[in-house]
Amino acid sequence: MKNQISFKLWGKYALFSDPVTKVGGEKCSYHIPTYESIKGVLKSIYWKPTLIWYVDRVRVMKSIRTQTKGVKPLLWNGGNSLAIYTFLHDVEYQVEAHFDWNFHRPELEKDRVEGKHYNIIKRMLEKGGRQDIFLGTRDCQAYVEPCEFGVGESPYDKLQELSFDFMFHGFDYPDETGVPELHSRFWRAKMTNGVITFPRPQDCDNKTFVRKMSVKPFGLDDNLLGVVMEEANL
Repeated sequence: MKNQISFKLWGKYALFSDPVTKVGGEKCSYHIPTYESIKGVLKSIYWKPTLIWYVDRVRVMKSIRTQTKGVKPLLWNGGNSLAIYTFLHDVEYQVEAHFDWNFHRPELEKDRVEGKHYNIIKRMLEKGGRQDIFLGTRDCQAYVEPCEFGVGESPYDKLQELSFDFMFHGFDYPDETGVPELHSRFWRAKMTNGVITFPRPQDCDNKTFVRKMSVKPFGLDDNLLGVVMEEANL
């Protein structure tokens, strides 16, 4: 099955928010991307409910640097506040990922056409994505282009192992698990010779229940009509 892609991902700033700092107003970024943030990039390149993206590996291509900036986030009751955010500065990654069919969407069985999706994904990647690309948050614009994973030098090539300990991995959504609940996943992250190898979501042992969540139904003749028409014009 042709379902794997690799690409270069880069931007001036990134903010992979540590959940501990989200509630206090002054966010601080993890030093490496989260699985969920890279999955968001993949969905911006191309996504349909027929498939599920899986992040395999991320290679860090530039030295990890942080920079603090004063920002004015919106308040729930209106207006702005002043906060200090800690961003990653001047980031670049190589990403290797693949997609599998979402078997929890039996109504989309007829849309499981390998060649169609794979060819569209390649075209969208060459065009820089179907939607805008962000690194963790909308404030951090990013860019993508095809590349061969492992080509080029990384400042961490000779660093045997670097541990980042306990960090957020991603969310388990009901349309991908078949369970009408939202869970958050955590894992003990490490980088080996500059490469972060992510475990599959089902292999993460540390999970936390967030809330009940229902699944939005899709149908090829209804919800996806606009997408089908868009693909026909590509």
